[in-house]
Parts: sequence; C-alpha cells; structure tokens
Amino acid sequence: MSPLLTNGFAAKEIGASLEPISYVSPTVGECDVRVAITHCGVCHTDVHAIDDYFGITNFPFVPGHEVVGFVQEAGREVTGLKEGDRVGIGWQGRACGHCEWCQSGEEHLCRHIDKMGAWDPYGGFASSIVVDSRFTYGLPPRMSSAKAAPLMCAGLTAYSALRPHRASAGKRLAIVGIGGLGHLGIQFARALGFEVTAVSSKPDKEADALALGANHFLLADTASLGAAQFDFDLLLCTASTGFDWVELIDLVTKNGTFILASFPDVAFNSTDFVAHQVSLTGAFLGSPATMREMLLFAHEHNIEPVIELMPMSRVNEALGRVKSGKPRYRIVLVNDESDVAS
Repeated sequence: MSPLLTNGFAAKEIGASLEPISYVSPTVGECDVRVAITHCGVCHTDVHAIDDYFGITNFPFVPGHEVVGFVQEAGREVTGLKEGDRVGIGWQGRACGHCEWCQSGEEHLCRHIDKMGAWDPYGGFASSIVVDSRFTYGLPPRMSSAKAAPLMCAGLTAYSALRPHRASAGKRLAIVGIGGLGHLGIQFARALGFEVTAVSSKPDKEADALALGANHFLLADTASLGAAQFDFDLLLCTASTGFDWVELIDLVTKNGTFILASFPDVAFNSTDFVAHQVSLTGAFLGSPATMREMLLFAHEHNIEPVIELMPMSRVNEALGRVKSGKPRYRIVLVNDESDVAS
C-alpha cells in the first residue's frame, strides 16, 4: 500500500513564512483518529510557536490547533466516534495518561504537556491531522464549523479561566484586551453571571464590547485606570502588550484575583500583590471534560466568535494580520487543498 500523503503549510525555520509541504501522514494508533480538516482557526499561539517563543517547536513545523473536520479513520480501540463524524480538536492532541494530573482528570496539566500539542508532529494548517480520539470532540449539530474552530482554543481558555469563579454571581469582572480571546471572554462572562467591564486601549472597541454583552467599557489610559482603582473583584487579562501592569494590578480590589490567560512579558513590583493580598493565577486550556462542557454551554447561550474567513492558501497573510492585531476578531482558514502542494 502506498503511504498516505498529507498536504499542508510549514515553517522551515524559526520565524519563517510558511511554505507548501507534502509529508507522510502519521499512522493511526489504536486510540487515534485521522480527521479530514475543513476549517482551522489562526491563534496568536501559532505565531508564538513559529517564532519558537516557548522553546518547544520542531522544524519543519505545521501550525494550527483550532481544527474542525470529519473523522476519516478511527483506531480499533476508539469509542464514541466513527468515520464521518464532525469533530473539533484544540491545542492538546494527547496526554501521557500516567502522571498524577492525567490520573485526576486534569489532562491539560500533564507533566509532559510540551510534547502533547495537536501540532506534534503536524498541525491543522493541512488537509488532515492525527490525534488521540480522547482529545477529539463531537460538535453540536447546529453549531457552525467555521465558528466552532476558535472555540476549540480561545473559547476553552476563556471559559476555563472564568469557570472556577462563577459561584458568586454578580462579581465585578474586568476583561483586559478585547481581541480574539477577550471578545469571547465577554460573552462567556455575561452568560456566567458576572458584571463585565471591557478594558481596552482602543476607543473604537467600545461599541463592539457593549454589543457583545459587556456592561461597561473602560478606556485604558492613565486617568481612567486611576479612577477605577480597586473597582474589580476579578481581572482577566487576555492581552499580550500595550498595558501598564502596575495600573492593571491596582484595578483589583483587596483579596481579589488577577487571572492571566495570555503570554505577556510581565514586569511589576510585587508590593501591591502582597500589600493588597491579590491572588495571581494562570489559566491554561482545560480538561477534556471542560471542553465538552464549554461546547454545550456556548451552544446553549449562543456564544459565537466574530470571524473572518480566508482560504488556507492565504495562511501567511492571515498570520501577518494576527501578528499585527488586525482581525476583528478571529481568522478562520477554510481548507482549499487544491491550492496546496500535491
């Protein structure tokens, strides 16, 4: 039997533009599925990985981890999925299954998470992908494939960041950064019962933020942030740049919580965290159980990303737009394999 070839787009070295590539598709293991990709979201994490920001990228590198498509092939131990099922796949494509985190149902905290990305060995900017079926999720029948794609990473991250704090309805929440992640955070936060203030350095984001469900809008200039000191029980930071971290910390009330869901280069004096008893916590992905819960929650509450569609052959243009912060608010690539290397 001839080897099965997959066509995609890969960076050959750190920071390089993506080039068409054809490679032998990974073998489908007993618990794996092969998914024919119809859509793939473009996440800022893809940009980070191409630049090897995390120090874990192997080249040539095929990015892409907000995947939607149809099961092409299923391993013999796969249950709950069959050929032809429409599914979504997020950043995590597998887990070791043996460490204490995997054993406790928090597989996203797997001790070996750096090797567990869906893009290892090849990601979603391609015609197909092979991942562990346990990290492959059936989608609600009426959910748009294009709009489901960003939920697989950005949606999961936003929901997982807010979910542990939902018990106290009405809490005052600031969401900093109204972009691909923040605009979904607003929608999840309102549905979870928070009083939501969108914080942005761009005044033209106000109308969008309010339309998405924010109760209030706060312009991130020094005067406005100073006037809002100690106003929020929680602050969810989805931004990577463009903010003064000392000013952001001072927005959080004493005994409040500062949640980081992005990867900014943070520099601040620890005094205010200590003196105000502010908790600093990270929010990373979510378990398979949380992913399924998020997809149902998004479907029930009509939570959808605002997207721009582009053919996958324009992937470098899409990455450039994401890198410069231009999308309103997520770009989703539509597979056009006829334009990919054959």
